[in-house]
Amino acid sequence: MTETPHAALLPNGLSDVLPPRAEHEARVVERLMGFIAGHGYRRVKPPLIEFEDGLLSGAGTALARDTFRVMDPVSQRMMGVRPDFTVQIGRIATSRLRREPRPLRLCYAGQVLRVRGTQLRPERQFTQAGAELIGAPGAAAEAEVIVLVAEALGAVGAADLTIDLNLPTLLSVLMDVHGVPNDDRASLRAAVDHKDVAAVRAATDEALGALLVALIQATGPAHETLAEIAGLGLPAAAADRVAALGHLVERIEQAHPGLPLTVDALESRGFEYYTGVGFSVFARRARGELARGGRYEAGPNGASEPSAGFTLMMDAVLDAVPDDRPPARVLAPAGHDRARAARLRNEGWIVVAALEDVPDPIAEARRLGCPYLLGDAGPDAIV
Repeated sequence: MTETPHAALLPNGLSDVLPPRAEHEARVVERLMGFIAGHGYRRVKPPLIEFEDGLLSGAGTALARDTFRVMDPVSQRMMGVRPDFTVQIGRIATSRLRREPRPLRLCYAGQVLRVRGTQLRPERQFTQAGAELIGAPGAAAEAEVIVLVAEALGAVGAADLTIDLNLPTLLSVLMDVHGVPNDDRASLRAAVDHKDVAAVRAATDEALGALLVALIQATGPAHETLAEIAGLGLPAAAADRVAALGHLVERIEQAHPGLPLTVDALESRGFEYYTGVGFSVFARRARGELARGGRYEAGPNGASEPSAGFTLMMDAVLDAVPDDRPPARVLAPAGHDRARAARLRNEGWIVVAALEDVPDPIAEARRLGCPYLLGDAGPDAIV
């Protein structure tokens, strides 16, 4: 006999976000968006679902495995539910906003859905917020978005931040220089991603294997790590990228002195569509990364623009942000002065209106989680 599942049962990786966390998330998102908007980023709101040939084009090809697909009953075309906002922002920038002056600054916040979670983030649906700087090819754009995400997180109370910088394309450059056959690249990349030193040595020749092992082991504070990498004798194409990363570190430090910066040059998991510097933001109190971003090409192939941006994972951000004090709640008895209640709401109070008279208003206020009762002189604290 097949048991009927409980009506409240949800699929793996999906959950209800309840008060007070849902309210806390909404307040933090709006504070972040307000801070980012203050730097000239304008908010856009793309649809949750769109045709997959647009959603999975250009940089979106790297997200194909994470994308839910459904058939549109109207057009009979396949559609995809967004697993990330970045590709949609690129589409908007290079189509609807293509005549806007560059650099174009856009920001967003909303839900994403993925086919599967990860070990660190098993949730498949969660809130993202972020910003994209479209049509800006120089290092100044990368520095702006890195400093912006650090300052935005600081503005909402996230402390003990660390920015981890990487070069997602460095491994490809080294494989090109050393002539690694295409058939061997996937296994070598997997070994590097897992920092499996033995597998790296087994997957390639002695010279490249030794260099990759040295790069894997060269991680830590930015200046010390970059100096260590500079002494490895990298080929010119790779050395140029490392030098550019060093210049970016200097720009960031000039704009935000004291921001902890680390380097893990070969880290590339999750940065598949990035074309230059990538970065992740971590905090001591948070699970996993708070944000991820870097240099990429926004828009479809053939019409893309050099861009830089970041995405905030709000579930991790909330772990790093102290709980804020929600507005005070006051119970307004039935038949209360609605104008007075409106004034209180404008002042930041939460005014809960009683639906009918009750014999013990104080007990009712306590039952409804209201520390105050609206009296003739205003809100009275319940002792």
